[in-house]
Amino acid sequence: MDMENRKGRVYIIGAGPGDPGLITIKGSECLKKADVIVYDYLSNERFLKYAKEGAETIYVGKKGACHTKRQNEINTILVEKSNQGKSVARLKGGDPFIFGRGGEEALVLAKEGIPFEIIPGVSSAVAAPAYAGIPLTHREYNSTVAFITGHEDPAKKDSKIAWDKIATGIETLVFLMTVTNLKNTVERLLRYGKDPETPVALVRWGTRPEQETLVGRLHNIVKLALEKDLKPPVVAVVGEVVNLRAKLNWFEKKPLFGKRILVTRTREQAGEFSEALRQSGAEPIEFPTIEVIPPDSWDAVDKAIEELATYDWIIFTSTNGVKFFIDRLYSLNRDIRELKGIKICAIGPKTSQAIKSLGIRVDMVPDKFIAEEVIEALGKNTISGGRFLLPRALVAREILPQEIQRLGGRIDVVPVYQTVRPVQDKEKIKDMIKSGGIDMVTFTSSSTVKNFTEIFGKDADRLLNSTAVACIGPVTAKTAKEKGLKVSVTAKDYTTAGLIEASKEFYSNNRAKNLCAL
Repeated sequence: MDMENRKGRVYIIGAGPGDPGLITIKGSECLKKADVIVYDYLSNERFLKYAKEGAETIYVGKKGACHTKRQNEINTILVEKSNQGKSVARLKGGDPFIFGRGGEEALVLAKEGIPFEIIPGVSSAVAAPAYAGIPLTHREYNSTVAFITGHEDPAKKDSKIAWDKIATGIETLVFLMTVTNLKNTVERLLRYGKDPETPVALVRWGTRPEQETLVGRLHNIVKLALEKDLKPPVVAVVGEVVNLRAKLNWFEKKPLFGKRILVTRTREQAGEFSEALRQSGAEPIEFPTIEVIPPDSWDAVDKAIEELATYDWIIFTSTNGVKFFIDRLYSLNRDIRELKGIKICAIGPKTSQAIKSLGIRVDMVPDKFIAEEVIEALGKNTISGGRFLLPRALVAREILPQEIQRLGGRIDVVPVYQTVRPVQDKEKIKDMIKSGGIDMVTFTSSSTVKNFTEIFGKDADRLLNSTAVACIGPVTAKTAKEKGLKVSVTAKDYTTAGLIEASKEFYSNNRAKNLCAL
């Protein structure tokens, strides 16, 4: 068959209910190889990070009555792109075959003779209750569960739902897309014999940091939802299993639950920090204010590498310093054997871990991860007469080299990397902060502070006036204060883990104060 006439394959992928960790391995692998990604409103945009370079992304989100693309237009896109020989990933919220119209799209593809695959996803019908602490089945409460659409096809003249059967014949009922039709749903259940005292839970944005759960009884849930002004998307659970939430509510009890936290460190380093924030219940918003690149010249580094055998100590102050120095060592056709006999000092556990991962022993890790502590750990006798190499950023604090020189040591400071300010779309973040959509901004170095304030200019301090500012240590906090920022959190342990723990303590103390005020 001629390549120009060969049809591409369409992967209809269930993206899960919102938590990016709930997409399947197979689903993420299909996203990585797709030429085109067609995605919905309910799909987390973070999934687009799986897209290969050059992949086309098409947003076709449908939010209530607001449709970016109508279903027939979406079908046309899938057909046209696959007929061009392209691999297409159709990313849908939840599971594509559970009230997701995936069946309709698959039928169109089948009619056109286009090869396709269905990649099941975790349905919000199952996940939202689970994240709200509600098991849909429990042998002491029920033996049956039913999944029901909250709004049928409006073209239908008569409902196909056997309300008389499900009202009394099924113990646990799960309604999807129901909040706009909640009143009718409740009225029908009551009309056909459902006990008015039956517990009901409405879970909005299940599995996401903004998840909220409203619990009531069948007789008052409509009133409660109106008072709360609950908006879609909502999954409703009707049944005695809702009572188990009182003991099993785990997700909403996470220490940083519901907090949107801005991460300003480099894109390469943000991942682990962001994931740790998610594990604590927060929603990280990545906004890198620095980008790490090689120095303009390697001359000083190359000279130091030529003279490696003359050094007594190499002091690494960051994982970036380790990476760029070792990379340069290898690029000069040398390896870690050149470090034989040289003692290694690492500032911080992450730096130490980066060194050890290369098979290099670390001789010293100061108790506190600041330059002043290095001087104390090394001791005056070690410094006097010793020769030190400090591979670091182009611009950094001068306290360490100055103190080593003052105490009689010789030190060569070589820039192995530099930090620059990346091009950013600041308006989106600015709007989020102004509207209260960001609870906390985190800074992991003085450079992130300086670049953030340069990005937002003279308005930076006023912009963050009502937003908590968290700094990884006193040096970063000092820079933030010099820039006019009010610092709410300073980590005692100068690591990202320490920063998260300090943030947890901050919000825990605030909750305690609020409870006392009540």
